[in-house]
Parts: sequence; C-alpha cells; structure tokens
Amino acid sequence: MRLGLALGYWGRGPSADHVPLAQEAERLGYHSVWTAESWGSDAFTPLTWIAARTTRIRLGTAVAQMAARSPTTTAMHALTLDHLSGGRMMLGLGLSGPQVVEGWYGRPFPKSPLTATREYVDVVRQVLRREGPVELDGRFHSHPYRGADGTGLGKALKPITHPLRAELPLLLGAEGPKNIAQTTRIADGWLPLYWSPTRPQAYEASLTDLPEGFLVAPMARAHVCDDVAEGLLPVKAMLGFYIGGMGHAARNFHADLMARMGFGEEARRIQRLFLEGRREEAVLAVPDAFADEISLVGPRERIAERLESWRKGPVTDLLVLSPDPRTLRVLAELNS
Repeated sequence: MRLGLALGYWGRGPSADHVPLAQEAERLGYHSVWTAESWGSDAFTPLTWIAARTTRIRLGTAVAQMAARSPTTTAMHALTLDHLSGGRMMLGLGLSGPQVVEGWYGRPFPKSPLTATREYVDVVRQVLRREGPVELDGRFHSHPYRGADGTGLGKALKPITHPLRAELPLLLGAEGPKNIAQTTRIADGWLPLYWSPTRPQAYEASLTDLPEGFLVAPMARAHVCDDVAEGLLPVKAMLGFYIGGMGHAARNFHADLMARMGFGEEARRIQRLFLEGRREEAVLAVPDAFADEISLVGPRERIAERLESWRKGPVTDLLVLSPDPRTLRVLAELNS
C-alpha cells in the first residue's frame, strides 16, 4: 500500500504550508500528492505550483469537478501538466452534487449521472489517446455539438499538442453502488470518500472482479496524538459539514453513503441539526465510532495496529489528510 498526501482545497486563502508539506512528503517517499476544489480555489493551479517545486512525487486531483469544465478542457489541463511535470499527472474526477453543480456552476445536474460520467470519461480518453478527432454522439457531451441552439458548424478536432501519455491514469470519486461498479469498468482507479477497513461489505458488491492494476485510493485524516477523542474532532467537523451541509435535505450523497455504512439514523440527525443552524451540535452528533474507523488517529502504537487492517483489503493507495509533518513521518516509517 502506497502513501499519498491529500491537501484538499483552500479555505479563506492560500495555504502557506502546502508546498512545504508536499516537499516533505516527497522526501519521505510518498508516492503522490493530491489537490481538490469545491467553490473556491481550483484543483489544477495549486498542483502546477507544487509540480514546479518537486521532482518525483506524482500529482493528482482528488477531485476535479466535472461540472467545472468541459471534458476537453479537463483533458487539456491534464495533458499540459503531464508534460510540464515529466509524466507525473494522475487525473481524479468527480461529479459533485446538485447544490454545487446548479448553485455554483450554473448548470443542470444530469438526470442520468452514470451516463454523464461515462461520456465525460470517453471524451477525455479520446483526447489523451489522440487516435483521431474527438467524436461522440452523446446525451450530455456530444462532440461536435449538435444541439438545436448551435450553428451546425462544429468540426471534430484532435488536440494540437501530442499528449505525453495516452494512458494517463484516470480515477473517479464515485459514491453510489452503481457508480462505483461503473468506475471499475471505465476508469483506472477509484477515490472513495469514506473508507472503513472494518466494513468491507459496504462496497463488496461493487468491487467484484477488479481489473489488474486497478487503484483504490481512499482519503483518511491522520493525526499522531495522545488523546484520541481530541484527535477525532477535526474528523467529526469535516463529517458534520459534508453530511449536514454538502447537499440538499432530500438529496445528499454523503449522508446516503454514511447510511449505507450502517449509520443511517445518525446521518439524518446530523443533517437535521446542521440545516437548523445548530452546527456545533451537528458536529458533536457525529459518532466517534464512525469518525474513528475512517481515520487514523491516536498514539503511534494504535495507528500502527490499525494500519494493518487498511493493508489487508483492496486499498492500493492511502491518501493521508494531515497538516502535521510529524504524522506524515510516522506513517512513512510504519508503512516502510
């Protein structure tokens, strides 16, 4: 199991520690570093900044949101950064949810998310393989565009720039069972939002017959500390925000996922408290048991013991979310 560093997205402004953390992760032998985006900083610009200040570590987006860019634009970002970094790019994509897609990007959330994802990946693959002009008679991502409001003058094109690698790794941040199952067929890897090594049954049906070399790269917050309860507070804060605030009361993929993992009643309570404006209560309502099993928190010996369970399953890459260099070092030592 390889280690990656997950930096996430910016908060109020740029994070001054991201480049030093990426450099330290590279020094410690981490395989990859990953950036994200929501409705603030984008995923590709910070990753390019990091690429210019590192030499070996792989560079991933976890995730770049599909609604933010057309598939050809995303492919342009990926092939450009892959060239500039000497072949270190790993493209992680996610669909996001209706609130963000329609509220931030001003686009309709696809009525058939599986089809929209499949078409998006198809177009990106065509660009990167450069075997001919990009053509797709699709429902969501037709190339050339054939809509009634178009001119009819669109021309099928292939990229001017020759991609460095036709098979640049493409991963998907899927949550629903059908979406995960499709991911194993059309992508090179999967980026789980929550992964519990003690609940393999939560994903078992979707992960049958994994292709050779398929990547499973969950993100987990990690913190080497003496007080487990205190160390779990940032995990619970993150869960409270995602489960309570990242989605509509009637359609929240994160809450649905927590329910499928055995915490349905708790997920709805967190959601209700958050939507009522009782955010601190929502965070405190996150069960310690759930926060604990999807993270690596506590003294070194406890993390070492728990790390073994992560290695026993299908996880190929553990993306460590931690701003603490000491924690990064301890995990590197334990995983060596």
